[in-house]
Amino acid sequence: MDLVIVESPTKARTISKFLGKNYLVLSTMGHIRDLPKSKLGVDLEKNFKPQYVVVPGQEKIVSQLKKEAKSAQKVYLASDCDREGEAIAYHVAVMVNSGPKLLRIVFHEITKSAIKEAIDNPGVINKDLVNAQVARRVLDRLVGYQLSPILWKKIRRGLSAGRVQSVVVRLIVEREREIARFKKEEYWRILVAFTKGADVFNAELVSKKGKKLTVRSRIPLFAGSYVITKTTIKNERQALDVIFSLKKPFRVEDVVTKELLRHPPAPFTTSTMQQAAYRRLGFSSKQTMRLAQRLYEGGWITYHRTDSTNLALTAVGRIRRLVKDKYGPSYLPPKPNFYKTKTRVAQEAHEAIRPTKPNKERVEKLGRMEDKLYRLIWSQAVSSQMASAKFENTKVKISCRDCIFLIRGQRLIFDGYLKAWGGSRKGEEELPLLRKGDKVIPMTFSPIRNFTSPPPRYSEANLIAILEKEGIGRPSTYAPVISTVQARHYVEKDEGQFRPTVLGEVTNDFLVDHFKEIVNLPFTANMEEGLDQVANGKTKWIKLIDQFYQPFQKQLEKVEKKVGRVKIPVQKTGKKCPQCKKGELVIRTGRFGKFLSCSRFPECKYTTSYIEKLLGVKCPQCGGDIVIKRTRKGRQFYGCSNYPKCKWASWRKPKGISK
Repeated sequence: MDLVIVESPTKARTISKFLGKNYLVLSTMGHIRDLPKSKLGVDLEKNFKPQYVVVPGQEKIVSQLKKEAKSAQKVYLASDCDREGEAIAYHVAVMVNSGPKLLRIVFHEITKSAIKEAIDNPGVINKDLVNAQVARRVLDRLVGYQLSPILWKKIRRGLSAGRVQSVVVRLIVEREREIARFKKEEYWRILVAFTKGADVFNAELVSKKGKKLTVRSRIPLFAGSYVITKTTIKNERQALDVIFSLKKPFRVEDVVTKELLRHPPAPFTTSTMQQAAYRRLGFSSKQTMRLAQRLYEGGWITYHRTDSTNLALTAVGRIRRLVKDKYGPSYLPPKPNFYKTKTRVAQEAHEAIRPTKPNKERVEKLGRMEDKLYRLIWSQAVSSQMASAKFENTKVKISCRDCIFLIRGQRLIFDGYLKAWGGSRKGEEELPLLRKGDKVIPMTFSPIRNFTSPPPRYSEANLIAILEKEGIGRPSTYAPVISTVQARHYVEKDEGQFRPTVLGEVTNDFLVDHFKEIVNLPFTANMEEGLDQVANGKTKWIKLIDQFYQPFQKQLEKVEKKVGRVKIPVQKTGKKCPQCKKGELVIRTGRFGKFLSCSRFPECKYTTSYIEKLLGVKCPQCGGDIVIKRTRKGRQFYGCSNYPKCKWASWRKPKGISK
């Protein structure tokens, strides 16, 4: 009997169905060897040699693998096709020590044909990928285990720092400060409702005396830039002056109609899947990756940790046949659509995420959430091989002496790839039939007051997009990193947007002041490129780590000796401490979130829980106050103050609910 070793029990069950009785498929239940949790686990005197131990709780699995490998004719290492999977295969090989009968097999989808092809064409463990994983693990351990104790001594116990998580916190902190610095400006737009016959349509004043009224400015931000739109009409007086100056006649000066093609987007990468699942389905990145894992292990989609937009030629052929049969020849482009990967250095799996069975639009024997994500992946992959959608865009200019009004319209001519999504995703704005020289009659003039808006706070989708754009971390790490910064109470999520906490700002400022490289975007991105060089066999991992560690170690020693303890600001409540009657109750942030304590701590050790009410909103069930709560991992939700008697709760902010 041959032995096949994978890392997941679900994956093992799926593969067992394909291979039959002559194969025994066992799972490692994840990593079987790793660095110890209780100490650094990296020998600084011996070229950063990792000191691996068997993961606690995995001893029985290791014994079973050794026993079965000893009696097996062949041992196939079938862990995932990325760096983590390669490292798992390497550690299994070291532990079972079965010599030449150890074979490495790689596949990007769990289907019968893919498994058979992999077994027929076995290879060897890719040591370059293993070294890249070792380098990342050692690097993150050096940063986490040597920088975190500094934070404990200088700020507060229980804090942590990480190469990617600290950059994420900095992005959120910098954005909040950009919002605070932003000064809103008043501006006015002028809309006019015109009639021609029975038709009524709106147009906007866009220029006067040959000068554009609408101005777009690009504001540079910490990561990227922000476009702001406003007009040169600054107040109501100016708007009314413009309106009173308008005199008849109003004529159609120009009508321009153009055909616009909207091309189908590329099939999903890990990052784009996470962004789309958040925007379309409301799934967090962590939830999306968990659901995608189930779909992959169930044999429904290809490997979901990838930043490639390529599709296998066989898959392209199957999808094109489906498009022709399901939607008709007009929806099939003459040649397959191919896409360029936008990430700086694409790696990991060699295919985009796609369904393994394109003819199946729904999953079977899985949950409703998995089905929603599968449908999203299916639509994206199938639409990527469809024809472009065609729109007719029309721009009409209406003149009144030295003023020009503009009206835009759009009409869908051919839905193309949008058919796979159920039709057009944007509402159409069809215009009445207007020709050059036509007279139109103004009905109402509407001056509209606006204010320029500050840059938006990051949502999960926006945060993932900027991390990918800047080359920070790997897409597969985004979900755990975002969860970590919330669990550490560095940031809070409010209505889907991230805000830094006081603790997050203090920690970020400390790192920026004393360990700028750790939270520097170019440095972190360059480190990722260095890890890619290791994976490609172009540089040695020990050299990469040494170049980082020597200056890092000197800075650690300097901060340890010369930098004093940082005080975390507290928020005053204006209430006296009920215990000592001398101090004031203040809001502090601890390991489990916000709490109230005496300002005279440690002289007075009074503490109590902090309850934040949502003003003006009552519980829809009992009429109690709605309060803001957080899970242990930092996710915000809304609940009733009368809990546990009343168990009303919601993830979404209630608006104006009253008994």
